[in-house]
Amino acid sequence: MKNKKLALILILVIGVGVLSAQEYKKIAQTGFQFLSVRSDARANGMAGALNAVECGSAAVYYNPATLGFMAGTVDVTASYNVWIADIKHNAFSGAFNIDEGRYGAIAVSFANVDYGVIEGTEFWGNDQGYIETGLIYPSAMHLSIGYAKSLSTKFSVGGQVRWAGQNLGRSNVLIEDLQTGQSEIVTRQNVANAFAFDFGTFFRTGWKSFVFGMSVRNFSGEVMYEEESFQLPLTFTMGVSMDLLDLMKERPEQHAVLLSIDASHPRSYPEYIDIGIEYRLMDVFFARVGYMGNRDERGLTFGSGVKYAGITIDYSFTPFGIFNNTQSFTLRYAF
Repeated sequence: MKNKKLALILILVIGVGVLSAQEYKKIAQTGFQFLSVRSDARANGMAGALNAVECGSAAVYYNPATLGFMAGTVDVTASYNVWIADIKHNAFSGAFNIDEGRYGAIAVSFANVDYGVIEGTEFWGNDQGYIETGLIYPSAMHLSIGYAKSLSTKFSVGGQVRWAGQNLGRSNVLIEDLQTGQSEIVTRQNVANAFAFDFGTFFRTGWKSFVFGMSVRNFSGEVMYEEESFQLPLTFTMGVSMDLLDLMKERPEQHAVLLSIDASHPRSYPEYIDIGIEYRLMDVFFARVGYMGNRDERGLTFGSGVKYAGITIDYSFTPFGIFNNTQSFTLRYAF
């Protein structure tokens, strides 16, 4: 009865978050937005609602605490995400259970962003008002190392430290000396980097398959390029998940329907809700659908996957309004 009451309270809290969602508008300024882009195809197919879902090494992008219950010894993933405006995100993660999880699990991850090629310009006193300064090859990347440990059969904690950097190319800046009245043009390399931290908890309630997770992502200090500083996209997330077929009196053994709901509070936007559903057949075939609440250009998400001999291939498709769509592919191997 106690676990049922806890589950009901958590569901009500999530429901209140859905009903109280505010209009989607920017309320603060943050940088390094590439840290908010999801690359894992399973997550993207479920609207990113993986905060309370055990997902192997991919947990480093959502809730590192779920690593504490990682099945098997090794789990590795490689993802390719075709983002808007032909931006490409590539990500890799790997996790290892130390002494079969007795001493926890350690994980590493790496991701890079290819923004393509941009023609650089500079303000100038000609008829056009600018001159071309050559091609710019902006890029970004981040790498992390994390650790998680199950403190009991129901509860685990985890965290990670991440280094993130962004290179926006070079630019020419006019520097004036107020004392001498002289000026010169200086070439600056627009490079910035920062360390960020993620924390998470994961709790198996004991009532059927109902679980609860909480995480804090991108906790860091301010970053500065030139004169203005900015903060990273700090995000607090609370999530629940459960196999809905556990509610049936006679559960079909070869099927599962996972429902996952995440409520997030980001630094730069109002709160939003992500809802994901994954249907699993014989732990071989997967079909996914999700809904991203309180967004301006996104809503429904779709995905699928197949698993054989420890290898899983996942795909996701997300309509993105005026940006057409985004797609992601993930290859996972676990043993």
